[in-house]
Amino acid sequence: MGYRELELRLLPGHSDADLRAAVADALKIAEFSCTIAKKSLDARRKSDIRWQVRVGVSSPELDGGEMPVDPPFDIPRRKRDGQVAVVGSGPAGLFAALVLARAGFVVTLFEQGPEVAARAGDIARFEAGGPFSPFSNYAFGEGGAGTFSDGKLTARTKSITKEKAFIFETLIAAGAPEEIRYLAAPHLGSDNLLRILPRLRQMLRDAGVTLRFGTAVTDITVADGRVTALSFIGPESGTLDVAAALFAPGHSSYPTFRMLMRRGVPFRTKPFAVGCRAEHPQELINEAQWGVRRLDGVKAAEYKLTSDTTGVLPVYSFCMCPGGVVVPATAQEGLSVVNGMSRYQRDGRNANAAVVAAVRPDELFGRPDLSPDAALAELEALERRWFVATGSYAVPAMTIADLLAGRSGGALPAHSYPLGAVPYDIATLLPDRVVASLKAGLEHFSRKLKGYETGVLLGLESKTSCPVQALRDRGGKAEGFDNLYICGEGSGWSGGIVSSAADGIKASLSLVDTR
Repeated sequence: MGYRELELRLLPGHSDADLRAAVADALKIAEFSCTIAKKSLDARRKSDIRWQVRVGVSSPELDGGEMPVDPPFDIPRRKRDGQVAVVGSGPAGLFAALVLARAGFVVTLFEQGPEVAARAGDIARFEAGGPFSPFSNYAFGEGGAGTFSDGKLTARTKSITKEKAFIFETLIAAGAPEEIRYLAAPHLGSDNLLRILPRLRQMLRDAGVTLRFGTAVTDITVADGRVTALSFIGPESGTLDVAAALFAPGHSSYPTFRMLMRRGVPFRTKPFAVGCRAEHPQELINEAQWGVRRLDGVKAAEYKLTSDTTGVLPVYSFCMCPGGVVVPATAQEGLSVVNGMSRYQRDGRNANAAVVAAVRPDELFGRPDLSPDAALAELEALERRWFVATGSYAVPAMTIADLLAGRSGGALPAHSYPLGAVPYDIATLLPDRVVASLKAGLEHFSRKLKGYETGVLLGLESKTSCPVQALRDRGGKAEGFDNLYICGEGSGWSGGIVSSAADGIKASLSLVDTR
């Protein structure tokens, strides 16, 4: 049995039979099995858009060659004494808890929000005009903020190959589509995540993890550089003695950050970004990228834009959601924050993406000696200003064309945001340097993508990443502590589902190695 890999260029709407026919023709063989190793869309030439597909082929008609085998992801297993607490059930917390349990630890996972089905119900009631829940919303609850997003699984980090393979295998075992193994830009969609998370939850239970939903960790007890206990409130409030603690709080968990700071955990400010969500009809983006409004075999066109004009802040698009909707993503009552979400099929009418300016907190708020705690307070004040502007969770909005022309109060096009949009001069809600940078960036984007200036800017996008960063070692252990680990987006060291999950895995393995 021989093995070969070959590169194929296939039409967007190709079938499995087309793929096999292309393999047979390229290698001149009839009997074979094949698997896709990599698949990406090449749309550089609108007249000849193709899938670029790398295929691994095994056949008795081929000589030599061996199928590549990924190295195994080994979790050392030894019986442990004492309890380990994991705080937060986003990607970092879920995978950290799973690895620790499989390594032999007694693990309790705390999540201040509910299980994902209850969380989805609370969000639906909020969007229908009901009350905002501070612990069950787009930011908090099972799965973390990434549950209600596009579920992107791309990661730029090159040092997480083994962790990434383990993450993907686990997600596929929980019901994710097989294609995430090979797509260059894989995604899950929020609808798939609603089905995947309960299966991940069962994996944790099968591994022996105790899950405490609706339970917020409010304090830690520290003695001689060690966390000895956690205090928590929930259906059953109390304390838990621990041998170690791993916090995976997410980028919006400001009360947790402040509690850790009070207990001596060192943080610093870090660069992040602020701006708005830009929304357009998906067909406009399709035509700009592909030259046609629809492309057989491809869900929806994406874009990734950057602008680094001299004299202003860098501006870039972030978390683009093809065929998606803009959602109210605040983590606190009385604040206004938006994010994007899309389903697996990406078949909604509109496309949206964050358009943000990269900035340091001290520059953004004009305070050179800004402390991490003060940075959080300043960002909350900014988010509150956007809420006060409309007096509700309806968002301030204006067209891109109006912002570029310096006009305000113009009519808004149809949009997807569920709680309403109010025509508003958003330039009055952001620092002047951010506004100037966004204008320069949007002018550049409008030259890159035909019709981009016809879109609408909605609300405040302020959660692209965490504005503070924990001081920790390479394994995630907090500086000055022997048994406290900070990981995931809330650590300020990762961003996105895969990199956060990998960060949780690395922190858990670091903990395993020290015990």
